Amino acid sequence: MVPDGERVYAIGDIHGRLDLLRALLAQIDADAAGRAPARTTIILLGDLVDRGPDSAGIIAAIRQWRETRHMRILCGNHEEMFLRAFEDSTVMEAFLRFGGSETLLSYGVDGHALRQAAPAEAQQLMRAAVPDRDIAFLHSLENSIVVGDYLFVHAGIRPGIPLDGQRIWDLRWIREPFLGHGADHALFVVHGHTITGEPDTQTNRIGIDTGAYQTGRLTALGLEGSERWLLQTLPADDGDAAPNR
Repeated sequence: MVPDGERVYAIGDIHGRLDLLRALLAQIDADAAGRAPARTTIILLGDLVDRGPDSAGIIAAIRQWRETRHMRILCGNHEEMFLRAFEDSTVMEAFLRFGGSETLLSYGVDGHALRQAAPAEAQQLMRAAVPDRDIAFLHSLENSIVVGDYLFVHAGIRPGIPLDGQRIWDLRWIREPFLGHGADHALFVVHGHTITGEPDTQTNRIGIDTGAYQTGRLTALGLEGSERWLLQTLPADDGDAAPNR
């Protein structure tokens, strides 16, 4: 259950697809307008950045939207890598290999210079391109959110461990044994991180990372009272995002 008078929309991994996020938020607005008034919270499950073409635009847009919408945002493993890459050249190599190159290009870093750069040089390029306000935004992200009987995390939780004992690494990175665990978690877990073709609904959790950067399918889970419903965007033939209810 979600507490009376509240409504939640949780959005899966965006990965730099600002076009899809804009379309999905418009769909959320239309959906909410057709329902009774409620205090509405939009929860982003993390992995805002990397892989897709406009991570810088995503962060700028979310910072602006938070001024007029009640939004809460989780830190995913890709935000963690982004922040750690500023200081750790080993992490910088992994960051670039797993979608960070696209993030830096979205900030205006020259592609040729980035391809030729050693990790320490790439760090300098990143420090010069990414504004302090975006770094502060990433540091402000949450690790877990509880609303009623629901727990929202990026990746999952370690089964059998109370929430206040969970490691941040697990909240941002875990797959097994979380995905294969069928027993009750006390709270119903809503997560992203692991891509599935359709939302992965189990008795104790639901995963809503539908691979937006690859598939064009960005998924939101709506929650109110004991009701759950899904909203999605799909790529239209002309390349624009089209709604799918």
